Amino acid sequence: MLKIDAHQHFWKFDEIRDSWINADMAVIRRDFMPADLKPLLVANGIDGCVVVQSDQTPAENEFQLQNAADHDFIKGVVGWVDLQSEDIEAELARLSAFEKLKGFRHILQGEADRALMLKPAFLNGISKLKEFGFTYDILIFPDQLKYAAELVSLFPDQLFVLDHIAKPDIKGKILEDWEEDMRNLAKFDNVYCKVSGLVTEADWANWKSEDFKPYLDVVFEAFGPERLMYGSDWPVCLLAGSYEQVKELVNQYVSKFSDEEQGLFWGGNAIRFYNLK
Repeated sequence: MLKIDAHQHFWKFDEIRDSWINADMAVIRRDFMPADLKPLLVANGIDGCVVVQSDQTPAENEFQLQNAADHDFIKGVVGWVDLQSEDIEAELARLSAFEKLKGFRHILQGEADRALMLKPAFLNGISKLKEFGFTYDILIFPDQLKYAAELVSLFPDQLFVLDHIAKPDIKGKILEDWEEDMRNLAKFDNVYCKVSGLVTEADWANWKSEDFKPYLDVVFEAFGPERLMYGSDWPVCLLAGSYEQVKELVNQYVSKFSDEEQGLFWGGNAIRFYNLK
């Protein structure tokens, strides 16, 4: 079975567009393209990847789809579309022609309206995804988990995946509300979860593998190996470690599972969820 990195990014750095990459993030204030990632995947035994949007414009889809067309190891693209548009159905129909475009994401974590995902126009957009076979990546902070549970409950036939285990405060060792809300969200079997973005929620310079165990315990108990997938969050992960360190951190934890369960985690679940070829 193919091993898949289910969450990474490419960009040509633009100081204005990419203003979220601040002065503290000097290591990622540059271009990151497929030629930069491929040798890392090969060295770490990863066969392919899913690239996820970082810019909320139609141009982002064109950029990432061209990357995917040029490189076979890019198995899928999670793009961006204006889910609140009155023309959402026509736009989804147009975009469905691109085989490697698998789904969409909106940067909900950055919205002033923490419950934007429950607004009628947003819900209308979500309601159209399944017709065209598109998935939805949920990018939120822990304070939005309750809204996410309500969202996924409304669309039991729509596939959702939670990015970065909802970014708990690993550095602050805060578990309580996040754990309760994660276990609640995991009750909905149309929701998967990416074990990604961990090191950037920890102490960048001083994290230890044991810092993550309480969070991984919750996620693996709640979702089970059948609904979890590996993601590096490269190149954002470089803020707190190398690709090798990120993969090894998770590998240490999942090594206790059966070969079949590890196969699902490292690729099988991503292949099934995103319908990767």
